[in-house]
Amino acid sequence: MADPDFFPIRSAISLREIAELASRPIPEGFDPERAFTGAAPLETAGPSDASYMDNPKYTDALAATQAGVVLVARRYAARAPEGACVFVLDRPYDVYASVLARLYPEAMRPGSAFGASGVSPGAIVHPSARLEHGVIVDPGAVIGPHAEIGAGAVIAAGAVIGPHVRIGRDCSIGPGASVLNAMLGNRIIVHPGARIGQDGFGFAMGPGGHRKVPQVGRVIIQDDVEIGANTTIDRGASRDTVIGEGTKIDNLVQIGHNVTIGRHCVIVSQTGISGSTRLDDFVVIGGQVGVIGHVRLGAGAQIAASSDVNSDVPAGARWGGTPARPVREWFREMTTLKTLASRRKTAKDDMPSPDDDGA
Repeated sequence: MADPDFFPIRSAISLREIAELASRPIPEGFDPERAFTGAAPLETAGPSDASYMDNPKYTDALAATQAGVVLVARRYAARAPEGACVFVLDRPYDVYASVLARLYPEAMRPGSAFGASGVSPGAIVHPSARLEHGVIVDPGAVIGPHAEIGAGAVIAAGAVIGPHVRIGRDCSIGPGASVLNAMLGNRIIVHPGARIGQDGFGFAMGPGGHRKVPQVGRVIIQDDVEIGANTTIDRGASRDTVIGEGTKIDNLVQIGHNVTIGRHCVIVSQTGISGSTRLDDFVVIGGQVGVIGHVRLGAGAQIAASSDVNSDVPAGARWGGTPARPVREWFREMTTLKTLASRRKTAKDDMPSPDDDGA
């Protein structure tokens, strides 16, 4: 079986270009026009590869690497090999990401799953839909009446864009995703299988049964948001569900109706956010977190993985546990419980057995 190259290098990057991305001068003795044709981990990188290091687990790999250029955090610079061109940086991973983006531009966002250009013959586009120049629509994609899609957008195979939906410029809607009752800004990435704008979970419950409450709000997604595969974002019930600019949402996240998420938040996989919750700017939520409805997480708050949030979280706070509380309080409680459990075990081990006659 042939070994396919899913992300081929489109063009090499020179040492001068890497130095520009790093905002650092080129070390003496290195050719500014030397070309690098790949990026790789320290262990496997060769002379034509760029690599980076910002983790103490890889100090030995750093010392032994064959990488031609290494982006390294300041505290590990002394371990860098002599033969490599070394850039000492405060945030090497940021620069490494820029190098990767230059080498592998097609990996930055989902493209056409069919290698299409323009509207493919197998796509179904309603005559009243409006597509700007340069939109790509794969076979099997459906674009409903009065939808509007901006220039440079990609609608991949099997995606469904509902009636009156607005999608801005340079967006990517992945295979099998659906976007209904929503307005999307520019440069938004929606990964395969995501569901945006479907019913929120709303019922008037009673002893005779549960009456469905019509969900008549929308989903508003601002610029530069990324939404992971199989994530679901429900439309609002009476007001809009809003995702702020620059927010990054992982795979398999559930966001309920009327939720408001601020700018540049990070939400990790398998998190569930219940209806009418508000996240202010720069909130970070770890994986498998549950957030109850109608609470507010203040700006810059951080929630540890596997926590259960059932009350408001102050701005800048770091909470964790079930129920979630300040991390110092949580750690102190866990330490106390561990100590008590250890004492109980020791006391039980020291008790004489029923067969012990004391001899």
